[in-house]
Amino acid sequence: MGGEFLKAERVPLKGDPERSERWVQDIIEKDPSILGIGDLVLRTAEKKQPRAGRLDLLLQDPETKQRYEVELQLGPTDETHIIRTIEYWDIERKRYPQYEHCAVIVAEDITSRFLNVISLFNGTIPLIAIQMQALRVGDNTTLVFTKVMDELSRGSVDEDEEAESAPTDREYWEHRATKSTVNLVDHVLGILHGLDSTLKLKYNKFYIGLERDRQPYNFVIFRPKKQHLVFEIKLPDSEDIDKKIDDAELNTLEYDKRWGAYRLRLTPAHIEGKADVLKELSKLAYDLKSGA
Repeated sequence: MGGEFLKAERVPLKGDPERSERWVQDIIEKDPSILGIGDLVLRTAEKKQPRAGRLDLLLQDPETKQRYEVELQLGPTDETHIIRTIEYWDIERKRYPQYEHCAVIVAEDITSRFLNVISLFNGTIPLIAIQMQALRVGDNTTLVFTKVMDELSRGSVDEDEEAESAPTDREYWEHRATKSTVNLVDHVLGILHGLDSTLKLKYNKFYIGLERDRQPYNFVIFRPKKQHLVFEIKLPDSEDIDKKIDDAELNTLEYDKRWGAYRLRLTPAHIEGKADVLKELSKLAYDLKSGA
């Protein structure tokens, strides 16, 4: 026989003394992916805006570098919520034009009227609208986020600013990706030690880089995912490099024009069977970095 059936009951958050906007914000901060707009990371919360208020959440895609200016609203969205969201988006995009930016409105109720108003901006302003519901099942309450309008355009990053991001550690990446894919980084580092035995891993929030003599030395960087490792090699886009990669039958992602890097999707089989070509490509980037 099956267990007891429990019906989910929608619970209004506005006016709830135990579940405030801060409560919702804390939940999103711990796992931004629950918004359903990508595998994002928290860059900052309650970011003070010049001559304005505070941006609830600033999120970022660690791979594309796109930033998301998120404003929360308990209850139905209103004019001031829309204006505030667009204002903060505009401030951030003007201060950091090297990134793509997207405004995100999150509210318990996004009415058809305001959805129509928001959609007018979406031709010129990348904007996402998300409806939030609190559901009570037994003694537990959960949040469900439903995207009711997506941005029409998508979009990358200044290396110096990214390098200034807060350092992390191996445990952070094992949680964000998996121990298995982080172990792949160790295997590739072993290959790189054939070029320079002094290279060490440097764990950052958006990528795993390299350091030499305690200084960043990022001729390659690593972005572990759940199922694979994205290995980025900083080399100019050329037919010769394309041919080396194609001949080796490596799985590639789109070339990163802003960073000037080839992006390879690696699995354990790739690293074991393609070590020679990975070393060859890495040496080209190493020599370019060192001016050899």
